[in-house]
Amino acid sequence: MTTDLKINPDTMTRFLAGLLNTPSPTGYYVEAIEYVAGAFGELDVPGMKIESTPKGALLIKWPGEDQAAPRGLTAHVDTLGLMVKEIKGNGRLKTTMLGGYMWGAVEFEGVTIRTQDDRRIRGTVLPHNPSVHVNREIRDAKRTDDVMEVRIDARVTNAEETRALGIGVGEFVFLDPRVEVTDTGFIRSRHLDDKAGVATIFGAVEALHNAGLRPIQDVTILIANYEEVGHGGSSGFPVDLAELLAIDMGAIGPGQASDEFSASICVKDSGGPYHFLMNNKLRRLAATYEIAHQVDIYPYYGSDGTAYWRSGGQARVGLVGPGVDASHAYERTHEDSLVHTAHLIARYMLDDET
Repeated sequence: MTTDLKINPDTMTRFLAGLLNTPSPTGYYVEAIEYVAGAFGELDVPGMKIESTPKGALLIKWPGEDQAAPRGLTAHVDTLGLMVKEIKGNGRLKTTMLGGYMWGAVEFEGVTIRTQDDRRIRGTVLPHNPSVHVNREIRDAKRTDDVMEVRIDARVTNAEETRALGIGVGEFVFLDPRVEVTDTGFIRSRHLDDKAGVATIFGAVEALHNAGLRPIQDVTILIANYEEVGHGGSSGFPVDLAELLAIDMGAIGPGQASDEFSASICVKDSGGPYHFLMNNKLRRLAATYEIAHQVDIYPYYGSDGTAYWRSGGQARVGLVGPGVDASHAYERTHEDSLVHTAHLIARYMLDDET
């Protein structure tokens, strides 16, 4: 299909900025899922149904021109974060990580502690005894779970005073995203993994809807909420799904082909190769429609496509996504990468080759 599609970077970036500013560490999803459901609902796409799964994920069902070979799209809204593991004797918090990252990536980051009754209390992640004017060893001290703590912005000096604030074991701790959209087209923020991927699905759906088009086959979109711990995309799709396109970040670094300005097509990650026919289809679509792209392999990376397969899914699976620099730290991408990824997703939904 040669229909001209117009991907709108402005609406996609606005959607992304709002989602980035909505906390959703793995296990706490309510606000972000509501945000995504509201944004897709406002598109007012004929026939589209939006619902939640018992697990808390979002399912968006879009009827296509045909129902013979249903397709799926998935991206995840859950992010890195922390949970309170222990209230220390000094009133500060020992935490456990949600997702895999370096302590150095969040050192001295601002955080918000959510109490069980939904009050929000500010704090900071930092090592114990961090002042270089007091602790001569702090520069070289190894950052571990036992060293790092959350300093609470309240007058607390012991565990009892902290508990009196309503803070207990199991509370979620949100890392500040620090979202910034530059006049050069860069988006800097924590949690572009994988909220940038969710934004590209939004951009693709918006482009098809604005062009008066719908997918060639029925499409089920799963916005997952447990990807960072390995089981987000393991359920929720129709049993007769023929193909699944996972959308997640393209990791950038030495030895990698991915960049911040193209769509990344991942042909293999830590779970093994993606489906041969899906990889070829994505490459063909990118070449046919002159979509800037890079083909890459990520050795220390897994996606919800693999989670789907490991749960017994039978569909062909492929993986694409925007290129993201400094993954699981303070990340960055460019709107060009979002546009090219959204364009590839849209062309995939229109492609009539099975």
